[in-house]
Amino acid sequence: MNSNERNSLSKFLSLVLRHKPREIDLILCDEGWASVKELLEKLNANNKNISFEDLKYIVELNDKKRFIFSDNFSRIRANQGHSLNIDLKLKPVIPPAILYHGTAHKNITSIMEKGILKQERNFVHLSADIETANKVGVRHGKPAIFEVSALEMYKNHFKFYLSENNIWLTDFVDKNYLSFNF
Repeated sequence: MNSNERNSLSKFLSLVLRHKPREIDLILCDEGWASVKELLEKLNANNKNISFEDLKYIVELNDKKRFIFSDNFSRIRANQGHSLNIDLKLKPVIPPAILYHGTAHKNITSIMEKGILKQERNFVHLSADIETANKVGVRHGKPAIFEVSALEMYKNHFKFYLSENNIWLTDFVDKNYLSFNF
């Protein structure tokens, strides 16, 4: 499997494990887990020729660590980014003082007016460092990075969660906790 095929399969896994499991008639439990055996069967039935070793390789090499296996490799799920109603069983945690949000430059005005909305997803995604936020922003065009006063938000009763792949999650970022310096 070459890098283009891996990349394509990784994107397809994101689609079915985060947004549209019905695309291949895959069943996810309430916590977002899918049976690895069923996933492989459904992928192969949909012309996505993939072995367990290929799947393992995609999960291990994914630069954003989007997916995780259960301890015995019998189940798989996306770590975050769902638009489905999934309960990842995340516990609230205290965030660092500052987090960052990367987006497209075209979204600056809207975010400054409304704050950061989760849109179609279950959470707003935040990064612990500018570099990661910039990588997110670049995916959407000319990048824009917002600084989020996360600890101040937390002190004002906003909840924060940390996903398995170290993405910070919250329901909403009020515009009063934002600054745009980048």
